Amino acid sequence: MTYFKMIAFKYILALGGFSLLAACGSSKSQLPEIKPDIITEHVKYDTDDPAIWVNPQDPSQSIVFGTDKESDGAIYAFDLNGKIIESKTIRGIERPNNVDLRYGFKLNDSVTTDIIAFTERERKMLRIYSVPAMQPLDGGGFPVFEDETNENFQSPMGVSLYKSAVDSSLYAIVGRKAGPADKYLYQYKIKPKSLDLVEFELVRKFGQFSGKKEIEAIAVDDALGFIYYSDEGDGVKKYFAEPQKGNDQLSSFGLEDFQDDIEGIAIAAYEDGAGIIIVSDQQRGQFNIYDRKTNAFIKALNLTTTETDGCDVVTQPLNSTFKNGLFVAMNDDGTFYFYDLAKLN
Repeated sequence: MTYFKMIAFKYILALGGFSLLAACGSSKSQLPEIKPDIITEHVKYDTDDPAIWVNPQDPSQSIVFGTDKESDGAIYAFDLNGKIIESKTIRGIERPNNVDLRYGFKLNDSVTTDIIAFTERERKMLRIYSVPAMQPLDGGGFPVFEDETNENFQSPMGVSLYKSAVDSSLYAIVGRKAGPADKYLYQYKIKPKSLDLVEFELVRKFGQFSGKKEIEAIAVDDALGFIYYSDEGDGVKKYFAEPQKGNDQLSSFGLEDFQDDIEGIAIAAYEDGAGIIIVSDQQRGQFNIYDRKTNAFIKALNLTTTETDGCDVVTQPLNSTFKNGLFVAMNDDGTFYFYDLAKLN
């Protein structure tokens, strides 16, 4: 190589290094850092999505559930100090992805239980357990997307539960790892069958997909009756949660507010209808906050997590650390970050 070619080669390398550094730097939030109050113990493999169960007898004994996304995965249970509760942890799950929960599901006229739902991707199942007993109610799992002929579109990923404000019916809205341009999500009604078993009924298929990346994060505002999901490269999509209200998309918002990969969604809801919608801007390493009623952008926050997929929030006071409610976000080092909700306001 001649002297001039060598200089040119070094110059190209330098420019490439600068571009790489610039790209890496652009993925990091430049906003002031807001540190978590608690960081959990590490899971075995790869954290993905949390769900918060508030103990109605003693909120200080509430549990944060979180998925560990691997073939030999688990639904971990953490106390409010971030310590693993082994007796409430569900192990041996084949790639659990997303998790959600609801309160007061009626098994019969006199018996109710809180339930947790999560996808088991490699078995193509939705799983249902009671909380806090952590007993399976699904007979080993409910197969989803059974009528899908394209094998690539059969694997479940995102899930959110919806308890109807109209008649208290319970539904599971399930998304998939890959899917068609329309009817990407299936909505199933969960019905009691016996004191230790529930059954499933498919009630509708809906949800447009841009085809740009994938749809994982799903969240439902029970009181206002809306489903939100992240079409990762094309905005947050909004639909009615009640099946009889139709399958038309109501709105799509937020695309211009994200660097890349629109991810986890959490809804902080208050009884007067106020609240916020929190959405992970995954590649920038921050969260965008939207008004619950208008879906207008409010602000962005740097909560110091990296590559956040899933998040969840509750507005009830829990203990002296989480006096204003609790926000939980996944971090890519195998932990979950806990914040007093006041840090997001």
